[in-house]
Amino acid sequence: MAGPHGILNGTEIKIYIDNALVAYATSGTLNISMDTRESTGLLSQAWKNIVEGDRSWSVDLDGMYAWETDAGGSIYNADWLFDTYLGSRREFTIVFGTKDNESGDVKYSGKGFLTSLSMSGSTEDSATFSASFEGNGELTLTEY
Repeated sequence: MAGPHGILNGTEIKIYIDNALVAYATSGTLNISMDTRESTGLLSQAWKNIVEGDRSWSVDLDGMYAWETDAGGSIYNADWLFDTYLGSRREFTIVFGTKDNESGDVKYSGKGFLTSLSMSGSTEDSATFSASFEGNGELTLTEY
């Protein structure tokens, strides 16, 4: 859902793993890249030439580390990510974007693996976690 002048409020961006919203996420980053390969030849006059290569994508996530909701209900958190995906090495669908499917909404989705998970806490501060996901295959863009 776009705000004034079509600018998206970062709070609208969410990360879903197998249709479950990752709880207490505070930030997320979608990284999309393309490798290049060199095609320099004798006719290039010592200027490096490149052409397209493999494309890849990944998602990084930061969140507040919690075991349950304020009301005592279960949540999809760092422990769930570890137990369900890292421990089992299971591939899953990851969605980055809005999930309201309203006009103007955008989401990126693809299959991937959880590649790293870290949790930390400091004295008298909120505990946090970070997770990284690597895409496996195509990343698709859906616009509504």
